[in-house]
Amino acid sequence: MGTKRQTSSGLPEQLSFGWGERGRAGHGPGSDAVSEAAGQVVEQVSTAEERIRALKQDLMEKVAEEVNLLEALRRVCANKGSAGVDGMDVTELKAWMSVRANREKLRDKLISGEYEPVPVRGVQIPKPGGKGVRQLGIPTVVDRLVQQALLQVLELIYDSTFSEGSYGFRPGRGAHEALRQASEYVAEGRSIVVDLDLEKFFDRVQHDVLMARVSRRVKDKRVLALMGRFLRAGMMQNGVCVRREEGTPQGGPLSPLLANILLDDLDKELEKRGHRFCRYADDCNIYVKSQASGQRVMTSVTEFLEQRLKLKVNRQKSAVGHVSERKFLGHRLLAGGELGVAPQSQERLKDTLRQLSSRSAGQSLPEVIRQVNQKFTGWIQYFRMARMKGFMQDIGQWLRRRLRCLRLKQCKRVPAIARFLMELGESRDSAWKLAASGKGWWRLADTPQSHRAMSLSWFKDASLIDPEAVYLAARNAR
Repeated sequence: MGTKRQTSSGLPEQLSFGWGERGRAGHGPGSDAVSEAAGQVVEQVSTAEERIRALKQDLMEKVAEEVNLLEALRRVCANKGSAGVDGMDVTELKAWMSVRANREKLRDKLISGEYEPVPVRGVQIPKPGGKGVRQLGIPTVVDRLVQQALLQVLELIYDSTFSEGSYGFRPGRGAHEALRQASEYVAEGRSIVVDLDLEKFFDRVQHDVLMARVSRRVKDKRVLALMGRFLRAGMMQNGVCVRREEGTPQGGPLSPLLANILLDDLDKELEKRGHRFCRYADDCNIYVKSQASGQRVMTSVTEFLEQRLKLKVNRQKSAVGHVSERKFLGHRLLAGGELGVAPQSQERLKDTLRQLSSRSAGQSLPEVIRQVNQKFTGWIQYFRMARMKGFMQDIGQWLRRRLRCLRLKQCKRVPAIARFLMELGESRDSAWKLAASGKGWWRLADTPQSHRAMSLSWFKDASLIDPEAVYLAARNAR
């Protein structure tokens, strides 16, 4: 797949798509036109008559429609992400899609059922807390485009059939909605949780079990065959391509939907039994009123998962206990259904801040503050529903001490330290006394001289956010 740019400016000429009147893929005024056009497709496919027909024979035509492919291109480019085994990135994908022959060839292969995915690029990333690694499979950008196009059409068919207790990777739903529902269950008196952990879920999904469930609603054999080829596509790692007989590696747009399709059987079984539960992808919590009930539920649901869905429950990580002893989506539930931050989440934040403010990283203080602000802002937005004012105060003080320590160490020598403190208003005697004290950097950062010189107003002038203030603003705005 070569990449050719169509204009002298180096940008793909979208008008050559035949989509000029629908706008460019990407951000800006044209993206509104794209969304409007995509919405028309959604409306059409959502009608009962069209949905039934799509299930029978013409689903792939919907996948390969120009407007659907354009929306898929926009979303893949917006998500960015790494290149696959062919090295093509999202910028090159735009250029590749601007060539009419490439577009027509892609569409013809989809409709004829001849499209063949290429192996994914295997990447291993460390799990939080250093507990092993997580296997990812990065598809090529063209394969991601096709998966996204499939996802946009399949979501219209499946999402309305999913359980109310399913929150992960669904339009209009997310972690905060799951946490609100879990809080309500606890407030009702269901303070015992059956916390299920599926062992290496994405690596151990049985292809035949999954495809049997997909085929309940999808009748287009071309779509079923293509999804099967995506599941079986090899994984390239360390120069070796390994064929996959099970699993759906995380990294492609389609994997979360496939997980929801498979685990929808679990959701329906829990609903049939009258259980109160929240599931986010493979993270499932069931809320009951007693320990004895929880143990019975754990036994019966484990049997269902392992016998019916051929999944393995991790018995070491799964447990029945009080909600305050377990975590869900990084949070823990407190008495009365209030939310707190799980201790593991607090430690992971501190670990990240340690890395960002490392005294050996060689970064300037403004750059460190920029990265710290970015991390803190995103973290607080996610955890804004939790009760954590005290933690924000503590970690703010801890972080400022780390940054004082960093700034003093950047002075390196005694005269430079004394000069820096005097520039910030310390007297000559006080500045030299500290600089020549021989204390370690961490102790120096907690001295009265350091606190006076690098005060709260000094940090404010340096643009460091106040975690407590940002948290309270986010909590009040929710």
